[in-house]
Amino acid sequence: MNLQSLSRNRAGSPRARRVRMAALCAVAAGALVSGCGSGGDTSTSPAPGQPDVRQTTSPSPSGTGRLTEDQTARKALVPTAKVTADKAAATAVGEVSGSTLLSIELKRRASGSTASPSPTGSPSPTASPQAGQPVWIAEVSEKDGTAHTVRIDAESGDVLRSRTDAGQDADDKAERASWITKIKQTPEQVAKAATDRKKGTITSMELDDADSGDVIWSVEVVSTDDWNKTTLDIDATTGEVLSEDVDRD
Repeated sequence: MNLQSLSRNRAGSPRARRVRMAALCAVAAGALVSGCGSGGDTSTSPAPGQPDVRQTTSPSPSGTGRLTEDQTARKALVPTAKVTADKAAATAVGEVSGSTLLSIELKRRASGSTASPSPTGSPSPTASPQAGQPVWIAEVSEKDGTAHTVRIDAESGDVLRSRTDAGQDADDKAERASWITKIKQTPEQVAKAATDRKKGTITSMELDDADSGDVIWSVEVVSTDDWNKTTLDIDATTGEVLSEDVDRD
């Protein structure tokens, strides 16, 4: 038998086949390890005695510090208001003689809106209000239920616009007139009750009636540490906090 035949015989022997199979298995195992690493956790195990820091990222907003869309909007708006809700409410009530606050809300001034004279005919104190500036939009009511809308610059406290709401329904006027007779808590007292219960900045106060028929204030408070919004229902007669609901979106 020559050397070439001997080599062929050895290559085809069971031992040679076992060697080749072992080599192929080693290559396949290496490929599997590489493939699993590319699709999963590529971090290495910690050295002996060292803390495992591979799981430090959390997908939740609270874990990563990321804010939701609504939280981001509150963070951009709330700090720009230099006039508090209760101060703006007092200004709105003072603009319409003998009126009572029905609601007030902090918003951004829409583009294209312009200031107009007050009912007395005097020009608005703010000559050139800018689009996007923070404004308080308040609704006040006379004793007979006639409603007026007053817009107030949330930075300066100046009245931007005051007008009587058009197309007021007789039933709505009667309801507002009835509410006014039941209110015992001033906007200042309601604001204090809300912020005593939940620390933050008031962005909205609205008068409403409960299922029981009682009149309540629905107050929204934004916490400036996490920018969540808490809604509190407060009895308009006694000042008691009736409910509390936190919006974490």
